[in-house]
Amino acid sequence: MDELGFPDLHHARAAEGWLELGNPADAARELRRLSEEARQHPDVLEVSWRLFATRQRWTSALTVARRLTRKFPARATGWIHQSYTLHELKRTPEAWRLLLPVAERFPDDSTIPYNLACYACQMGDVAAAKLWLGRAAKQRGRDEVRAMGLDDPDLEPLRGYLEGDF
Repeated sequence: MDELGFPDLHHARAAEGWLELGNPADAARELRRLSEEARQHPDVLEVSWRLFATRQRWTSALTVARRLTRKFPARATGWIHQSYTLHELKRTPEAWRLLLPVAERFPDDSTIPYNLACYACQMGDVAAAKLWLGRAAKQRGRDEVRAMGLDDPDLEPLRGYLEGDF
């Protein structure tokens, strides 16, 4: 994929900056300034997904995430965004089903096993959730995963486990 050129690169970076500053309206304005070709760039699709997610426009976010997985299947983030969006749409079993086979394709990405742990927990499979949390901990570090998990409402059923000998 070609790199974004000027002025598209400027608008894409500005959109990212506005999102980081908590200003989705200006981020959307910057994304509208992009050329049609630039709007299909994977980095721009990532920013578009973040914008929709920030606004909790999950149907639009799912459309963008699916475009990422279809056009750029070698990018883990598309698969992560797709499953996260499905989970937010209360379609957690589907999120699990679509993310599970991807875990082996991206063995160094700790977000995938962490999210699988969340989905397993929400579906009532505590044993699977613990297994996937262990995998995430091997990649990201036990202390960091513990801290994330203690703050994550999806992992509430594992609170005692995370506070103990996790």
